[in-house]
Amino acid sequence: MATPSKYNLITITGPTACGKTAFAVRLAKEMDGEIISADSRQVYRSMDIGTGKDLDEYRCEDGTQIRHHLIDIVEAGEKYNLYEFQRDFKKAYNDIVSRGKLPIMCGGTGLYVESVIKGYEMMEVPENKELRQALEGKSLEELTQILSTYKKLHNTTDVDSCKRAIRAIEIEEYQKTYCVSKTDAISINNLTIGINIDREERREKITRRLKQRLDNGLIEEVESLLNKGIKKEDLIYYGLEYKFVTLHVTGELTRHEMERQLEIAIHQFAKRQMTWFRGMEKRGCHIEWIDSKMPTDEKISLVKKMWTE
Repeated sequence: MATPSKYNLITITGPTACGKTAFAVRLAKEMDGEIISADSRQVYRSMDIGTGKDLDEYRCEDGTQIRHHLIDIVEAGEKYNLYEFQRDFKKAYNDIVSRGKLPIMCGGTGLYVESVIKGYEMMEVPENKELRQALEGKSLEELTQILSTYKKLHNTTDVDSCKRAIRAIEIEEYQKTYCVSKTDAISINNLTIGINIDREERREKITRRLKQRLDNGLIEEVESLLNKGIKKEDLIYYGLEYKFVTLHVTGELTRHEMERQLEIAIHQFAKRQMTWFRGMEKRGCHIEWIDSKMPTDEKISLVKKMWTE
């Protein structure tokens, strides 16, 4: 059992290839914790190599198995969203706490991480087919005007496409008609640890890891998903490895083009992650950055010290 603390959650985050999962597993062993994944793609079953879902990472050197949550919970081809993550996070969190364990959230999906830290509340609103049909064919300007009759346009992402604008109108109309029940809030006092990796080292690790994933059967994994009936468009929707390998498998990219474009895309993704984390800090989320090169035992000692301060 972890030492009593003012905190009730530890979050380990950082860009892709920074080593956050391996560290979170060691920390969980030392502090009697369990891990809640905050990775938007590791929720999908049968998407293992492309998401870096190495479940062997959750087994410590002495054979101790660290329990993990929110991995392999959705079928490939489905769409998992922020509301579902918040709902599932709360279930996992309450389950872990009820057994006297320490919840450790680990992942690099900044939106998921920030939604927990900041306590954002999402709501489940069903699709309104009649409303969607009525709005179909309207321009973005027209949809923006309709949306403005419901609320101030404080969130520009609501209206950066017709699809988003229609969904925003759908949510507003539902709220106007029904009493919307939000998911039960959890009072989170979070210690956020960011694993900071040198830019050049990150680039080298991304390049090396991509080669490993291709050697370990990434192309065959995508072929298997397509053969199971997963639509090409759904795999492309998941982005990065699944987007570019799908385009290669379906003949739209050569092997060389796929590898080159995918590597560039992963590097760009890592940069966007860091931009998001810096934005989180500007929005009031305090992140304690730890150098990835620091020995693991020293990292653990430092986090334990922060936990008890």
